[in-house]
Amino acid sequence: MAEAAPKQKWDYLLLLAVLCLAALGLVMLLSASSVLAKKWYGDPYYFFFPQVAYVLLGLAVMICLKNVPYRLFCRLSYLLLFLALAGLALVFVPGIGRTAGGATRWLSLGGFSFQPSELTKVVLVVYLAYSLASKREYIRNFSRGLLPPLLVLGTLILLVMAEPDLGASVVLVLLAVIMFFISGVRLTYLFSLGLLFVPALYWAIIQNPYRLRRISAFLSPWADPLDTGYHIIHSFMAFSSGGLAGMGPGGGRQKLFFLPEPHTDFIFAVVGEELGFVGVTFVALLFLVVVWRGISIALNAYELEGAYLAMGLTMIIGLQAFMNMAVVVGLLPTKGMTLPFFSYGGSSMIVNFAAVGMLMNIALRGKPANPPERKEG
Repeated sequence: MAEAAPKQKWDYLLLLAVLCLAALGLVMLLSASSVLAKKWYGDPYYFFFPQVAYVLLGLAVMICLKNVPYRLFCRLSYLLLFLALAGLALVFVPGIGRTAGGATRWLSLGGFSFQPSELTKVVLVVYLAYSLASKREYIRNFSRGLLPPLLVLGTLILLVMAEPDLGASVVLVLLAVIMFFISGVRLTYLFSLGLLFVPALYWAIIQNPYRLRRISAFLSPWADPLDTGYHIIHSFMAFSSGGLAGMGPGGGRQKLFFLPEPHTDFIFAVVGEELGFVGVTFVALLFLVVVWRGISIALNAYELEGAYLAMGLTMIIGLQAFMNMAVVVGLLPTKGMTLPFFSYGGSSMIVNFAAVGMLMNIALRGKPANPPERKEG
């Protein structure tokens, strides 16, 4: 068997892009949250110092996972899947699950809160990478190749939707579709799944009045500027005020009790107001570098399992970044999606760093340096 090509210890472009995103995210979080934190909690650093701790913990997780063979996670995919299902179920247990904003999405243990749906994204990608690679010869057969992962995906989505968390459910579906596509699943199957998903999404929206209001605000935000359109209108105003070069870090006005959730879902609007078009472009380019390096790692993976895993991990970051930015500029309806490495919260931060660490490990092994010659006859 040919040996894997020696690889550099770190993918330095990927590492640099991630470190820049995390550092800039801390700066923007402090700017976006300090006034709110001072008013609400009497401490301007109420959100900032925990976020610093989350970044440091995330870096530690990244370094650890970078040195753990990714095959180990794939071999443990069923155990990880069981733990993810247990975590999603435990959020509904009184005393363990925590409810906020009308949703029960967090586990609260010993003063520490964690969102199981964030970890579920990585677990789903690990499971699909292992399942699709191990059943490569059956992937074009529905019952043996596609049905088992679909049943797992459906179970996860049912639990996530029960929280409810439509945004995370959409991300899980998109991650699965991307991995199905690159693994060679028949396009007719994917198209049929799409025909089933659209009515299910429509039903999920019409069953909840607040989701209908979000769709209305997306289609016509100015029809109700003081209620349903309030979020996106003030986001537009933030970008408009930022112009080309922005108002400078700390100089934004929309975060001063006008723009809702400036330190979480709408922190990208604060970036637009304070760093302007130049800053927004820079952040988007950093995310593009992460996606580019992730896809490059997938294409150069030593085996199919690593290629699928690398692509899925890359899309966890890339999809969420794209969807958050699209929501904030009005290209998608509001869904409560965080911006990786920017939005306040430990679950998302740690999971994103974990994804980068696993990508780094896959990058350690490349394609064979001297592939075996193909025999004729």
